[in-house]
Amino acid sequence: MTPDDYARHDGLGLAALIAEGAVTAAEVVAAAIARVEARDPALNAVVLPAFEAALAEATDIGAGPFAGVPFVVKDLGCAQAGRRHTLGSRYLEHNVAEVDAELYRRYRRAGLIALGRTNTPEWGLNVATEPVLFGPTRNPWNSDYSPGGSSGGTAAAVAARMVPLGHASDGGGSIRIPASCCGLFGLKPTRMRTPHGPVASEGWSGFASAHVLTRSVRDSAAALDATAGPDIVDPYAAPAVSGSYLAALDAPPGRLRIALVREPFDDLAVAADCLAAVEDAARLCAELGHVVVEARPAFDVAAFNQAKLAVIAANAAADIAEIGDLVSRPPAVDELEPATRLIVEAGAEVGASEMALAIRLIQRVSRVVGRFMVDHDLILTPTLARIPARIGALRTDVDSLDAFARSTRPYIAFTSLFNATGQPAMSVPLYWNAAGLPIGVQFAARFGDETTLFRLAAQLEQARPWAGRRPPDQDA
Repeated sequence: MTPDDYARHDGLGLAALIAEGAVTAAEVVAAAIARVEARDPALNAVVLPAFEAALAEATDIGAGPFAGVPFVVKDLGCAQAGRRHTLGSRYLEHNVAEVDAELYRRYRRAGLIALGRTNTPEWGLNVATEPVLFGPTRNPWNSDYSPGGSSGGTAAAVAARMVPLGHASDGGGSIRIPASCCGLFGLKPTRMRTPHGPVASEGWSGFASAHVLTRSVRDSAAALDATAGPDIVDPYAAPAVSGSYLAALDAPPGRLRIALVREPFDDLAVAADCLAAVEDAARLCAELGHVVVEARPAFDVAAFNQAKLAVIAANAAADIAEIGDLVSRPPAVDELEPATRLIVEAGAEVGASEMALAIRLIQRVSRVVGRFMVDHDLILTPTLARIPARIGALRTDVDSLDAFARSTRPYIAFTSLFNATGQPAMSVPLYWNAAGLPIGVQFAARFGDETTLFRLAAQLEQARPWAGRRPPDQDA
């Protein structure tokens, strides 16, 4: 298998070739490594390669749905025992994980073979992937632009066809933002659909979820089949689902009632390309027989944003304190980027009653959105309020938290609500602007209802196929 032959297939396609004996897992992994070695120097996506270990794993692949298929792991969560786990921070540059995350164990049982760990902004706190530790990751569609964050390293690797899928996580949009920037399918599952243990029990007080970035809808569905379900250490679990997400793709979504939201839930202006993308998606949905109406849940956005920041900052401060105990020292002044330090300092000032009130306000907003979803199957929005940012535009060397929040706000204005409510949401690659940059659109479903998202995504993928679109200078 040549690297170009390899790049033509999604994950399930490669697994089928391996299962039927057309190619060996070792040959597929070797082709993937060649692809990384050829593409990654220009992109800086795979910052902690593990090629020898991947080749060794390819000799005994088991019988999972992705048996022998190469993938990558974001270097934030999803720990791999004996591997460096830096969280994109100079503070943890030499940190080595002691145990496998339960999520990684499930990836391995599914047959996936990790080629390495991918770049992420420090602590996942930026919407561009440009940590001081490893330097910026670039967008395969145009290297002057960011692939987004915080799962930007994985997104760049998948978009450049180094791997067909890769681990990603999302606490404010970090799966959907890079999916939009890189022309990928990215679904954030329902809160606690996938496990966080054994070291952690939840992420950012329930805001964070983990899944994958893919080029095909079916790879995402099959990956969630392989990883969904509670772990023994989970404090709570997502609603149970009967049947397989992959099998659900065979059924049409039915006639859906879709609420179209063109503008963010605050007063932020939306870029023309992002509006064009969501209006194009609304027309396509109407052509497919769905009912698209303009409607939006109403809540106090300013109070919600303040509460959301308090929860994230308090969790960041707690993360630093907890890791400081584990490594037996706090970070030195120069070991955290300025924005990270500002967030941590702000979080340390959040009192217990303030945190409780913030969580209660977020829960009130969740109830408002939940009631809204009684009358609407899905909410359709732009994924982002801006096109992908240029490299260096979203800086962390800021002197105020307000300045950092203003710079990141256009990239989480639509996505972060569904982290707070816990609803599943996806970015779908249906639109490219005149400059050739992908512009995603977001659909959010009722709590626990990934199935409707997957079915609609499969219908959209069939109506407007995106698999044949590839970044410039890609041979396949």
